[in-house]
Amino acid sequence: MATNNTNVTLTGLARRFVDDGLLDESTAKDAFLQASQNKIPLITYLVQNNLANSSGLAFSAAMEFGVSVLDLNAFLPEMMPEKAVDEKLIRKHNALPLYRRGNRLFIAVSDPTNIQALDEIKFNTGLSTDAVLVDDAKLRAAIDKYLESQDTTMGDLDDADLEGVETEGGEQEDDGAVSATEVDDAPIVKYVNKMLLDAIRGGASDVHFEPYEKTYRVRYRTDGILKEVSRPSIKLAPKISARVKIMAQLDISERRVPQDGRIKMKLSKTKAIDFRVNTLPTLWGEKIVLRILDPSQAKLGIDVLGYEEDQKQLYMDALEQPQGMILVTGPTGSGKTVSLYTGLNILNTNERNISTAEDPAEINLEGINQVNVNTRVGLGFAEALRAFLRQDPDIIMVGEIRDLETANIAIKAAQTGHLVLSTLHTNSAAETLTRMMNMGVPSFNIATSVSLIIAQRLGRRLCSCKQAADIPKDVLLKEGFTQEQIDTGFTLYRPKGCDKCNGGYKGRVGIYEVVKITDELANMIMEEASSIKIAKQAEAEGFRNLRQSALLKVIEGVTSLEEANRVTKD
Repeated sequence: MATNNTNVTLTGLARRFVDDGLLDESTAKDAFLQASQNKIPLITYLVQNNLANSSGLAFSAAMEFGVSVLDLNAFLPEMMPEKAVDEKLIRKHNALPLYRRGNRLFIAVSDPTNIQALDEIKFNTGLSTDAVLVDDAKLRAAIDKYLESQDTTMGDLDDADLEGVETEGGEQEDDGAVSATEVDDAPIVKYVNKMLLDAIRGGASDVHFEPYEKTYRVRYRTDGILKEVSRPSIKLAPKISARVKIMAQLDISERRVPQDGRIKMKLSKTKAIDFRVNTLPTLWGEKIVLRILDPSQAKLGIDVLGYEEDQKQLYMDALEQPQGMILVTGPTGSGKTVSLYTGLNILNTNERNISTAEDPAEINLEGINQVNVNTRVGLGFAEALRAFLRQDPDIIMVGEIRDLETANIAIKAAQTGHLVLSTLHTNSAAETLTRMMNMGVPSFNIATSVSLIIAQRLGRRLCSCKQAADIPKDVLLKEGFTQEQIDTGFTLYRPKGCDKCNGGYKGRVGIYEVVKITDELANMIMEEASSIKIAKQAEAEGFRNLRQSALLKVIEGVTSLEEANRVTKD
């Protein structure tokens, strides 16, 4: 839903960006309002939401204020003063201390109007401050690198540093071929630590340790794509597996059944990363997969997840309801947990009692009561839900609806004054409804409890090095673009590749189908209509399906047609 910007008068930087052709009038007004509401600088908002090129914004701001722009890539990190400014101030104001001359401290900022940053840093350091204008995207990267180097271990690590990384775990003696003493040999410790640290530095989401008959390989999943990074000797396979299992507090003598565990890797006094660990007995040994858990993802805010404005508003409206059920669906690794926790983060206030049941809890949030289900001791989703309902809940999150019993309890909660959020493993919004019917949930209960369904995928985001692609109109029509979209005109982009990205892509963006259960859809559910008929009705009511949303991302230049086809092609 578009922001009402009719009463906004553009002045200063916002007006300059429009005059320089970086933004159109309406976009600039919307961005100005959103940035004001979120209490962040306009330039930061524009860059975070990919509304304008960061270097173009920097040069336009420089012209407006009559100052020069410093290229941070040409600046030597050695010149930056250590511990000159508190990390909280650097993060709060997106400001980086560059160098000091006498009692003058020169601060890199991307927004020349951010006088508050200079004043607060001046007050805390006792030094005079001067602003140096830089590119916002480069500034954020430089800040991360600077703080990591100040905090040790995440910067340039050598073999000696790798031994100092702490992990929470026990040491258990193995009656088999490998003992904990052997596994604690420095080469194995350093190798496993290096693999995990490199995965964190490279932005990977998963690490795969895989044994085969004659080879052993390690792969990272980065931006949704697996890539081989190492091939250690197959002779090291038992020791590597045992080392990871010790770190995860698993039984290293048990190699016949799968095991689940968790690793907390302490990188320094202030940094720690969690890994979720699963072992699987295969033909040639144990395959181990580690999922890297990043709590900061839930605090990014809904604006950066990739929802279109109307989809975001539908989600926000559903979150404001006192009762009902919000279902998020998609395959493993499609970002369902982040979508749910973003919603929970919005709802997380002192006035609300929020409880979650997960298998296991991936993101820790202060103020939310999180329960790990454990079927071995009789604590499943259904048992956790029953306990929640005795504790006066306002909001309940169920990690996954897997069976009829859990579904029925969740629906009763949604019908009796509670807001319930959960996930299902289906491919689309319409299939989610028919899946619940197939589980045995009465159609009347589905129609009266489910308020919103979000089906989602994660697509790779094009890097700024992207290049224009010339694709014939007849091909565009076959791909699903409408004649109206083609006539309006847009530029398609394809990946190019540079030293800052992975094959032309950098990061991922959500692609969503957001369907509100309207009266007409509710009637179709009660009539037990097929998923095909429900999908057609949803489209007729203006709800974009996943394919249409992916093509919209292509039109916006966020991703490529090849990537849209990879994640949504029928």
